[in-house]
Amino acid sequence: MPPFRRALRPTALIATLAAPLVLGGCDLVVMNPSGDVARQQADLILWSTFLMLLIIVPVMALTVLFAFKYRASNRDAEYQPDWDHSTRIELVIWSAPLLIIIALGALTWLATHKLDPYRPLDRIAPGKPITANDKPLEIQVVSLDWKWLFIYPEQGIATVNELVLPADRQVRFRLTSSSVMNTFYVPALAGMIYTMPGMETKLHAVMNKVGSFEGVSANYSGAGFSDMRFPTLSVDPAGFEQWVAKTKASDTALDASEYLTLEKPSEKVPAMHFGTIEAGLFDRIVQMCVKPGSTCTSHMMHHGSGAQQVAPPVNDKPGEGADGALMKSPDEMKTSPHLMHPHGAPAGKSEPGAESNRNMTRMDAPAYPGRAAAGEA
Repeated sequence: MPPFRRALRPTALIATLAAPLVLGGCDLVVMNPSGDVARQQADLILWSTFLMLLIIVPVMALTVLFAFKYRASNRDAEYQPDWDHSTRIELVIWSAPLLIIIALGALTWLATHKLDPYRPLDRIAPGKPITANDKPLEIQVVSLDWKWLFIYPEQGIATVNELVLPADRQVRFRLTSSSVMNTFYVPALAGMIYTMPGMETKLHAVMNKVGSFEGVSANYSGAGFSDMRFPTLSVDPAGFEQWVAKTKASDTALDASEYLTLEKPSEKVPAMHFGTIEAGLFDRIVQMCVKPGSTCTSHMMHHGSGAQQVAPPVNDKPGEGADGALMKSPDEMKTSPHLMHPHGAPAGKSEPGAESNRNMTRMDAPAYPGRAAAGEA
């Protein structure tokens, strides 16, 4: 049976007509968010779409109209084989798109500055401006392989794969990554923001509704990417204080040693809670000097600029640890193995299921619990 006849079968016709009713029950979170920033971003999408449809819809309608009016069988249609110009038509086809582009450009320029993720919020919701006494909640976010770490410095607690926010309070996120680039994205809260190793990005947002929402990783980062999801719980102020008190009761501490354990690749990690945190840990993560003896990037740049050193590296104690390459004399510098340099034939040819094929950070097989790193005895 030809495809168009199969499409006219009663069952197919009923399914086609019922599809809008079924899809109408879906909650498209991007267009129906629970945070004011995401709501403004959704409005921007709607306005942009409306402005573009002002051109698209008439063009599509006129295309059908002209094809019907000037069809070969219509002998009554006006026929002008020598026509080549109309000032009125030229004005319409050039001025209308130009006005749309100007409107889109102005809308984009305003929204780009107003919705800049680095810009502190000026309101909690429409009609609810932020006052000078409204202190934002700071949350430090670290994307790991393959999980999310959330540090609450004001409360002195931390969690893994669980984000809890107080409703109607501005949240200031400081974000970084432990290894590869990733993307922090809670569709109901705000747009996505990248996390990068050795760098810090920022995001200001607010959640206006109490409920449970989903947060995801929106940038492929290796084998465990698909399971880099975390619940985002929006609670009232009293519920947030209760959650903080419950988390503080945990006897697990997040210090440098514990972080280095978390940093190792792992998948499908359940929610974890830390009752205490080591001061300054996030800053050392950003500067890539959590490991004892490592030199912080800010110290290396400060030394390389020729300025006088005023303080030791964040994670170096006087007389301990290894100096960075910039602090060594030329004769002290030696070559070291390149971790990204392939050693021998690729494992993927002979061992399609080898664990080294799942690691995007380095070519050598990483150290997992119970297994030594490549090159170790």
